Amino acid sequence: MITDIDSLPWLSDSWHRLVQRWQEGRLPHAILLEGRNGIGKDVFAQELARRLVCEGSGEAAKPCGHCKQCELVAAGSHPDIRTYRPEDSKVIKVDQVRALGDFAVASPQVARNKVIILDSADQLNINSANALLKTLEEPNPDVTLILLQQAGKPLLPTIRSRCQSTLLGGPSMDDAAEWLVRSVAGDEAVEADERAMERALQLSGGAPLLARRYLDEGYVAAVDQCLADFRQFLKLKLAPEDAAKPFVKLGLENSLDLMAGWAADLARISVGGAATDAAMADVLGFLAQQNPPHRAHDILAQLTESRAGLSYNLNPELEIERLLLQWLALMPRKRRRAG
Repeated sequence: MITDIDSLPWLSDSWHRLVQRWQEGRLPHAILLEGRNGIGKDVFAQELARRLVCEGSGEAAKPCGHCKQCELVAAGSHPDIRTYRPEDSKVIKVDQVRALGDFAVASPQVARNKVIILDSADQLNINSANALLKTLEEPNPDVTLILLQQAGKPLLPTIRSRCQSTLLGGPSMDDAAEWLVRSVAGDEAVEADERAMERALQLSGGAPLLARRYLDEGYVAAVDQCLADFRQFLKLKLAPEDAAKPFVKLGLENSLDLMAGWAADLARISVGGAATDAAMADVLGFLAQQNPPHRAHDILAQLTESRAGLSYNLNPELEIERLLLQWLALMPRKRRRAG
């Protein structure tokens, strides 16, 4: 969908600053790109990799697009650019990092240097992080590592301290909405009215690429069904196993993200703030009136525990039912006995 950093104007300043550092010979061997999920960190990383191997741009900020290196990148077959990310699990495995290390010490095949993109660096486990340290501590001069981290997700201090961080900012809500409208316009594969786009932006926290993905995947309608059944569940009009069904369809990880947003909003409301998810404001406002503020953090702790178990093949139905019962426990006792 997005192949060019020019499509993401909110990244322009960060892009030109980083390219200028490279042109001045001051680019670090390991760059940590931080920022919210869905603002284009991956596009930024891929474009930077392309620029670092390009042979035809001279002093220009953008890759030329027509040299041999750019043609190889466009074909998806450049041998000196490698991307590593979680594959069949939620973590980057130690075998992947060992392969990364072998690639880092090998000689470039067609370019003057090599580029390694480590997507979701916050998904390194202890073993894979330790395996990465050697590459970070003893970098070859012809290799650049680009690590991507989602804001708010922890990265081991031993990894962070060996990288130079670049924080990528996102657009304003108005700019994100304008970008989303342009992105959807003329795309017959996406059926999105104004309300759906507004809801997608709300659910994504104003991250336009994530909002577009939500529209592509029917995420908005799926979340609305979760919300509707959640309301019925709190009123004791749905059994836990029935209320869990739309969440299971949404996916366990997505459901954890959704509930984490609700719990964060509950915490905000409990101390006089406002909900970011307007569609849940009335439900969460009611729960905030019935419970002390620490109960929101209890829910967040339960969600953190569930997220930690994602790599252990949790049963989605049972886990979501367990979490729904945690939410039900926030309802007044009389209301719970009424069923």
